[in-house]
Amino acid sequence: MITEPAELPGLAAASSLTLLRQRKPLVHCMTNDVVQAFTANALLAVGAAPAMVIEPREAVQFAAMADALLVNIGTLTAPRAEAMMAAITSANQAGTPWVLDPVAVGALTFRTEFARGILTLKPAAIRANASEILALAGQPALGRGVDSADDSRYALPFARQLAADYGTLVAVTGRVDFITDGDRVWSVTDGDAMMTRVTGTGCALSAVAAAFCALPGDRLQHLAAACRIMARAGRLTARDAAGPGSFAVGFLDRLYGLQEEDIQ
Repeated sequence: MITEPAELPGLAAASSLTLLRQRKPLVHCMTNDVVQAFTANALLAVGAAPAMVIEPREAVQFAAMADALLVNIGTLTAPRAEAMMAAITSANQAGTPWVLDPVAVGALTFRTEFARGILTLKPAAIRANASEILALAGQPALGRGVDSADDSRYALPFARQLAADYGTLVAVTGRVDFITDGDRVWSVTDGDAMMTRVTGTGCALSAVAAAFCALPGDRLQHLAAACRIMARAGRLTARDAAGPGSFAVGFLDRLYGLQEEDIQ
């Protein structure tokens, strides 16, 4: 039975955040060069622990040691693709959940073929904007680089199909976020447009999503909680920010100080 989207309750998101801060999952971030520092700081602020390991021989070892793995293809190269494949294989053998962020798939052949190819390696979750989800699903998309010109609600049926086809969870983010396992769907209506004016907020969300996927219990709830927590931090930060610069700093402070009552 296919269910209609329902807003994730604040109490559920707060519960997931409390659990994350108790467990402090270690996230192996194979992410793009543009956002490494911001991603690491976002993970630290929310209560997780980051590590960036890219050398293939080390990536194999570390993916098995970490609590979760992020594969972000924003600045993909052939050597980096090799390292990512090695880390994914090791993570799967160790039972480590991994999350795919298919940055800017669709227009460029190398990254699109790579992203579609690793879908068969069973990511625990995919976090992408609407245009990236459509491109992954083989549909026409209006993305321009990392920016989406498609609507997340339009992409939702394709997100559901990807989730069902590959046995994964999909978070399609935009003005409204939708998080699905192919059947159930949570929605998150929060955030602020200022988040699109700072490089790395989406990539940081994918890393935070990986941290939440490491938690025991309802992984769909935890993934939706990651989206709600980041969106809420963005909305609260934007109220006082003078522009993108102060927003970026304030966002990390807000994530660090976020309390259960802020989410509820």
